[in-house]
Amino acid sequence: MTDKNINSTVFSDAVSDALSTAVVVLDKSLYVKHMNAAAENLFGQSRKRVINKSYSFLLNADMVDEHLQAVLKTNEPQTLRECYLKGKYQEGITLDCVANPLLKTGELQGIVLELHRKDYQLRINREEQLLKQQEATQVLVRGMAHEIKNPLGGIRGAAQLLESEFDDTYNSELKEYTNIIISEADRLKKLVDRMLGSPQPIKNEVVNIHEVLERVRKLIIADIPEGVELRFDYDPSIPDLNADRDSLIQLVFNIAGNAIKAVGDSGKILFKTRVLRNFTINHKTHRLALRLDIIDNGQGVPDDIRDKLFFPMISGSAKGTGLGLSIAQSLANRHHGVIEFESQVGETCFTLLLPIFDKKQGNTKKSAGAKT
Repeated sequence: MTDKNINSTVFSDAVSDALSTAVVVLDKSLYVKHMNAAAENLFGQSRKRVINKSYSFLLNADMVDEHLQAVLKTNEPQTLRECYLKGKYQEGITLDCVANPLLKTGELQGIVLELHRKDYQLRINREEQLLKQQEATQVLVRGMAHEIKNPLGGIRGAAQLLESEFDDTYNSELKEYTNIIISEADRLKKLVDRMLGSPQPIKNEVVNIHEVLERVRKLIIADIPEGVELRFDYDPSIPDLNADRDSLIQLVFNIAGNAIKAVGDSGKILFKTRVLRNFTINHKTHRLALRLDIIDNGQGVPDDIRDKLFFPMISGSAKGTGLGLSIAQSLANRHHGVIEFESQVGETCFTLLLPIFDKKQGNTKKSAGAKT
């Protein structure tokens, strides 16, 4: 077997791309000969760009080289702990790597790398926690709404009846009080309705995510301070979504609004889209998924509200109602997606993950694991 034939003979694209584990195949010279879809997602690089390049294009050579040389010399597997990715993930992602010798009739042909992100289980646990929080929040809000709206309607009705008894000439001051009661009752009802979310079912249609983002840009551009810079990094290969356009606009607008508050009078906000393959969301693996990152360089999410950020009435801003992110998460869940976030001072990233459904082939399958 020659190095040239490694990817076509040993791994078929159909089989390797179905794996949730990131796999990279190297020849004896440690050049990349194959990588599957999971590896493309992990490294943020297409296989066409990586094929025939040195492994050091992807991994930190100082940490990996000794182990790979040991595989070549001994034909024995090597386990590498806490390898660091190069490129855009250099600072954020560590992984464990198993380097297996690729043998044919006892002769070494190359090395197969199995790459496992160390934060894999953490993401799954965090996503599951977010879903449980959202479900518990909806139950709580529905119960609270029932308890509030019934007496609120009685208060408003009583104020209207009382107002009708007043004489226009001599009781104008009293009518002012009843008007306050009625207006405040209406305000509270609207607040409760916002907490409940829209009762209307999702109206799915063909939606281009970049058209949604451009719509949001037009909505916010007039109100942002002059010192705030908006940046856009779009992946034009992302297929259209089957989604509710207005709901997505509201969802993205709410997250963007939070980013604008976070940066204040000056800062940068980046909207970035990418397509993910064989990615798991809410315990279901989707052949294609959308990843939308909204990144700001503000002060970050305060530590004391991180665990409850998507609860209603929780806000890091004195002027905020605390409903924007709760509503956004609810809308994401109604589209079978989820919103996650990572935050530190100087960089906060809210990530929207949505499945891209293929009507012809089907898009989902149940999975116990996740692609990262």
